[in-house]
Amino acid sequence: MAENNVGHFIPLDRHEYPSKPAPGTVDSSFWKSFKKKEVSRQIAGVTCINFCPEPPHDFAVTSSTRVHIYDGKSCKLKKTITKFKDVAYSGVFRSDGQIIAAGGETGVIQVFNANSQMVLRQLKGHGRPVRVVRYSPQDKLHLLSGGDDSMVKWWDITTQEELLNLEGHKDYVRCGAASPSNVNLWATGSYDHTVRLWDLRNSKTVLQFKHGKPLEDVLFFPSGGLLATAGGNIVKVWDILGGGRPIQTIESHQKTVMSMCISKVPKSGQALGDAPSRLVTASLDGYMKVFDLDHFKVTHSARYPAPILSMGISSLCTTMAIGTSSGLLFIRQRKGQIEDKIHSDSSSLQVNQVNDSLSEKDSTVLTPSQYRYFLRGRSEKPSEGDYVVKGMEKVYFREYDKDLRHFHHSKALVSALKAADCKGTIAVIEELVARKRLIQTLSILNLDELELLINFLSRFVEADLCDNRAVGVAPGLFLCQNIQDFSFPLQIGFWMHVQ
Repeated sequence: MAENNVGHFIPLDRHEYPSKPAPGTVDSSFWKSFKKKEVSRQIAGVTCINFCPEPPHDFAVTSSTRVHIYDGKSCKLKKTITKFKDVAYSGVFRSDGQIIAAGGETGVIQVFNANSQMVLRQLKGHGRPVRVVRYSPQDKLHLLSGGDDSMVKWWDITTQEELLNLEGHKDYVRCGAASPSNVNLWATGSYDHTVRLWDLRNSKTVLQFKHGKPLEDVLFFPSGGLLATAGGNIVKVWDILGGGRPIQTIESHQKTVMSMCISKVPKSGQALGDAPSRLVTASLDGYMKVFDLDHFKVTHSARYPAPILSMGISSLCTTMAIGTSSGLLFIRQRKGQIEDKIHSDSSSLQVNQVNDSLSEKDSTVLTPSQYRYFLRGRSEKPSEGDYVVKGMEKVYFREYDKDLRHFHHSKALVSALKAADCKGTIAVIEELVARKRLIQTLSILNLDELELLINFLSRFVEADLCDNRAVGVAPGLFLCQNIQDFSFPLQIGFWMHVQ
């Protein structure tokens, strides 16, 4: 720094060392924001959870001989469908939320009105229990079913007729999913270790995958080009557009994976549509695990007190339900991004209305005899094209800055040492080195001032300096390397402290 530049003295630049990273990740923060809303005890294990695609996103919980419907906002039980002669399976909503269909141990598929619980249709054709019932997201008049008779059937609900009987599986059919990109493409999984892709236009298998374990769940990715299959403790991802080649095998669970779903993980203030997607799995080992879709690495996991049989997450990613084999139903809920936006919009509208009413009351004309007349324009912001004249910002000088400004080098060093300011002391030493005045400054220190310097060196030279960072040790090392040039009392005192 030039010593003759007194009129424009710049305060010393204190080094800002990197702070410790904040604990947790975006994923862990998102999933931990789900708070326990309700824990419900069912009669038996919860075998299926299905969320309605339409607001308020009620969800159907299938357990024993009942299908319970829970409110999507309050998470309280709304209705219970009990018109089953035996165990019910796979209670699912239609895309508009008006109809619920469920299979059962008797082999009969029943279609109910979601509001009145009245039985609208009964579809009979399976010879054994029906474990899978699925509606197509784009079709309200047909549904797919799969049962323990190894048959997959396509039904017309209005006429109660069986339109297609898809044969090919050799064991129980336990899962099925509709392609989001093709209304005629369906995937089913069976205990014969195979996954079959069916084209409903010709009733044939267009692709067949060998998973290697009995299948418990299949899931299309949102694009429709990838398919995830769960069987045993293995989850596999297949490239459908590439001819059914496997692209990833995930073996993160210790026991059988029972359920999968895709969820968005929005950051704070991020729109749900722009948020990254995650693959969520639930297993009999009691763990729910979340995987990113780029490298399929675990980004979050949660432990539950019993084996998990089923899982569901609402389309807005605000409500999550976990069903266990012991009958416990865990319902967790977080404040949704869309609801936040609605509330913020309504609150801002109310604030604007209040401001408008206040401005109407305060619309008096100001005159030079009033104090507020001279405060006009203070809150005004410059518009585009205006030339802004900024006032000079006040520069804050510390004691050692003032001493350095007047070339009182020894006073500056002592001021920093007495203030016990680690970063400030380092900055002063570096400035003295740059001015080539360090040796001269140290040679004129008295015994008390030398003691302050020796205490500083003994504390910070050998240890990592300033919040476990090695940056800034150079001035201290410079002092150690040149200790022979200092006064005799400084040499004696320094080595006594070091030893």
